[in-house]
Amino acid sequence: MSGFDYISDPKEIYNDSFAQIRAEADLGKFSSDEQEIAIRMIHACGMVDLVDDLMFSNDAVTSGRAALADAGAIFCDVEMVKAGIIKRLLPRDSAIICSLNDKGVQENAVELGTTRSAAAVEFWQKYTDDFEKSIIVIGNAPTALFHLLDEIAAGHPKPALIIGCPVGFVGAMESKDALIANDLDIPFIALKGRRGGSAIACSALNALAGGLG
Repeated sequence: MSGFDYISDPKEIYNDSFAQIRAEADLGKFSSDEQEIAIRMIHACGMVDLVDDLMFSNDAVTSGRAALADAGAIFCDVEMVKAGIIKRLLPRDSAIICSLNDKGVQENAVELGTTRSAAAVEFWQKYTDDFEKSIIVIGNAPTALFHLLDEIAAGHPKPALIIGCPVGFVGAMESKDALIANDLDIPFIALKGRRGGSAIACSALNALAGGLG
């Protein structure tokens, strides 16, 4: 028997958490669909001021949900992002892929003079014949986001959506600024500044897939 007084019912915890977020966060600039994603992302980090840095392209939610409905592949920059995606929320059995540890990635990174996360981007197309229906979820490596944008600018097929939330002090802010400012007509959800991380990135995907249910 516990000597602590706390809420233990999972549904009540979620409902109370989301109610507090709605009461404390300034969600007015977002559409109702965008609000669901923002709430999930705030819930993942506990920071209601995240809304100040959260950016959506006009077609982000529509394009992302259409890709999920078509069972588009979901590509992740690191295994922690992949692990955080709730498979039961996906409308169908979409493939969730992290190629970071694929054979040849390390050698490709050395050849390119970059990180494994960036080099792994070049392996993504082999997993799908319809990259345009895929969703990219980046929560750790700004080099992966930069490399993806460079590849698209050079003629690589565009994904249906990029969720750009790399975290850190070197390149993270700049990579997300590049995504937001892109002139490549790429739908995106991005968190400006240094904040980000695997939990925040995959929470955006989970919200796209299942809302707040």
